[in-house]
Amino acid sequence: MVQLKTCSFCGYEIPPGTGIMYALNDGKILFFCSRKCLRNWEMGRDPRKIPWTKLYVKGGIKGKKK
Repeated sequence: MVQLKTCSFCGYEIPPGTGIMYALNDGKILFFCSRKCLRNWEMGRDPRKIPWTKLYVKGGIKGKKK
């Protein structure tokens, strides 16, 4: 049985045999469905603020109140 991976940036499922596997120095492995997701992650963008991602929060993100 083939295990489907989930994109670490946008949250969509990645079909088997496609995508990018990215290994960090601390041993974590990130999976990206496209170069677009990889570049946005490298730029430090928040996927909750980008409308085309599955993780997008409609209405905006509220910060913690002190």
